[in-house]
Amino acid sequence: MSTTHGAATPTDEGHSAHQGDHHEGAGHGSFKSYMTGFVLSVILTAIPFWLVMSNVLGKSSLTALAIMALAAIQIVVHMIYFLHMNTKSEGGWIMLAFMFTIVVVVITLSGSLWVMYHLNTNMMPSHLPDMRVRP
Repeated sequence: MSTTHGAATPTDEGHSAHQGDHHEGAGHGSFKSYMTGFVLSVILTAIPFWLVMSNVLGKSSLTALAIMALAAIQIVVHMIYFLHMNTKSEGGWIMLAFMFTIVVVVITLSGSLWVMYHLNTNMMPSHLPDMRVRP
């Protein structure tokens, strides 16, 4: 509330002083940082596409590892340039939550790949005799 002279009351000053504290430690990106993130994301998407479409590494597990590594790098790029995550945001709690998320994702992905590998190995009928009917 203001007085008739246009001066702010103590409640107005207190309100305006807290407006800047709303996003403590979390910075908003500039146009340059968003464009940097966008360009990096496009490059990190185009490289795996090129690897697969041009069959550079062949049909090997090296292709899958390269794609997963580039995907992990792209996740970090998104978190830094678009989500503005750093060690100073929210007193470090965001980074702690990020580390927990990484642990859960690594356990989930490695467990899934382990299960799929063993299912493929153990469920293939190569160890069974040939059961075809012969004339």
